[in-house]
Amino acid sequence: MPLLHHAVIRLAEVCGDVVVVIGPDAPEPPMPFGAPVRFARDATEHEGPLAGAYAGLHAVLTEHALIAGGDMPDLQTAVLIEMLRVAPEAPAEIVALQDGSRFRPLPCVVRVGPATEAAHALLHGGHRRLGDLLEALRMAVVDEPTWHALDPDRRTLFDVDEPPDLQPGER
Repeated sequence: MPLLHHAVIRLAEVCGDVVVVIGPDAPEPPMPFGAPVRFARDATEHEGPLAGAYAGLHAVLTEHALIAGGDMPDLQTAVLIEMLRVAPEAPAEIVALQDGSRFRPLPCVVRVGPATEAAHALLHGGHRRLGDLLEALRMAVVDEPTWHALDPDRRTLFDVDEPPDLQPGER
């Protein structure tokens, strides 16, 4: 199964609508059967994760959006559900996971309106990192003990940056 399918399946378990951001000229990749997937397109190639999030936010039809990477095959639904539970109750525009003394930009839950505006301003200011969005918005945090109890192996934070990150059967 392609790497992206793992992430899409996990997101579809907690979201009624999954938006996959692809390049401006990229063909739409095949998706897992039955997954509620729509596609959004980056305006230009290679502008970074913040631009991808911005493109995806324009396609979202809800007040909150769960943002995750297509290279995150082991998202744990219990952690995602907790993040989605916190979002409407928090006086914040973004919910992130605590990881030691820092906060992870992925996965995160954002209030679509404020996050879209902040991403637009950041992009026009030359920023490309998704982490800059954490700094631009009021943040609520799911503390490490809480999400770690839901994901003792910390698989939610696993992403595949290099082929050796994959298990032998996933290549």
